[in-house]
Formats: sequence, C-alpha cells, structure tokens
Amino acid sequence: MTPRTMPKSIKSWNASERPRERLLQKGAVSLSNAELLAILLGSGSKKEDALSLARRILGVAAEPLKAIGRMSAEQLMTYKGIGPGKAVTLVAALELARRYTQNPVTATRVIRQSGDAFAQLEPLFSDLAHEEFWVLYLNNANRVQFRFQVSKGGLTSTLVDVRIILRKALEIGAVGLILAHNHPSGNLLPSKADISITRKTEKAAALMDIKLLDHLIVHGSEYYSFADEQRL
Repeated sequence: MTPRTMPKSIKSWNASERPRERLLQKGAVSLSNAELLAILLGSGSKKEDALSLARRILGVAAEPLKAIGRMSAEQLMTYKGIGPGKAVTLVAALELARRYTQNPVTATRVIRQSGDAFAQLEPLFSDLAHEEFWVLYLNNANRVQFRFQVSKGGLTSTLVDVRIILRKALEIGAVGLILAHNHPSGNLLPSKADISITRKTEKAAALMDIKLLDHLIVHGSEYYSFADEQRL
C-alpha cells in the first residue's frame, strides 16, 4: 500500500509563495481572499494547510465573504480544522471590518435625496440576517449629525419606540430625521407596521418642529423610499 502523502506546511513553502511574506512585500491588495483568510487562520490541520482550509471555507456559497460574515463562532467551528481560537479570530476580524464600513467620518455629507441617505445606511445593514432599525439625525444644513440604532430584532421584525427616537433628537438638537430598517426576506414593500411607525413618528416629530424626511427599507443594494413614493 502506498503511504498517504501529508500536506506540506506553509512554513515549508518558498518565501515568495507564503501569504504573510507576500503581504509584507507587496501589500494586502496583492493577496486573494483565500490567502487573506489563511493569514487569519494561522494554521490548518494535519490533513490540510491553512490555505487549503481557507479555500474550502470560501467554496461554500455564491458570495462566500458575505456568507462567512453572517456566521457565528459556533457555525465556523463546524468546519474541521477550526477550533474556538480560530473561530473567535475570524468573527473579531469580520466585526472590525463591519465597524470600519460604519465609520461616522463619512456621515458629514449633505443629504439631498434618498440615494444620499442610502449611501450612509447601506454599510449598517450589510450581511445582516436579522432586522435592525436605525435613525439618521440631521442638522439645519441637512448634514448627518448622528447615526443611532434604535432596535435590533429577529428575522422578520424589530420593536421601535418613537419616544427613544425623539429623545435622541432633542439631546443633539436635530431638526430632521430619516428612519431606516432592513428586510432580510428581500421584500422591500412596507408592511402595515412599517407604515404605522412612519406615520406615528412623523406626527410626534412635527409637534417638536422636527421633520421626518424619509423612511428607507433596505435589502442588499436596493431600497424603498417613502419620500420617493410620496408617502410622506
């Protein structure tokens, strides 16, 4: 019987082929997704090196990075070769990437139309498999002062308290609001609950001389705008 050939460790590769060395020499942009993931994994298993393990993980979905971004540490540990340490490292790295895209430095642009608001909001909902409700607070110049997560829910709904929305507006002196939440199902049409919270917020805000400018329902790269549909 021919003895089984064990995979070579990445450490035994030529320096020019190792992901870490290539990153140092040529920069992160020169690496493939699998190579970047292999660096985070650090090592593979007795049966496969880190790069092979990374390729196996990335081969599970049509949009593998988004699929991995939705996984919990427990789900990642279902892959042979990934223990608690590697799973925690991946979850932490992906969360940092998500927070980087949500950097409030970008929230200084003037909001002139629904597309401008969507550009501010899209990163907040990226890859989410559950529903979240956010509010953009605007000043007199229609610039975003603050982005605030009102609630975080399950697959189909989230609870929203109008008092919380308006309390934050008064705290920061906002004069305009844009509501936003995602529909993980992909159906962008507003539900009865969506219409109700929009109307309720619009009326309550008006009593405080605060204008509700829009309510966006988001899924992926698409959105529904109450203002565009003349429902505000």
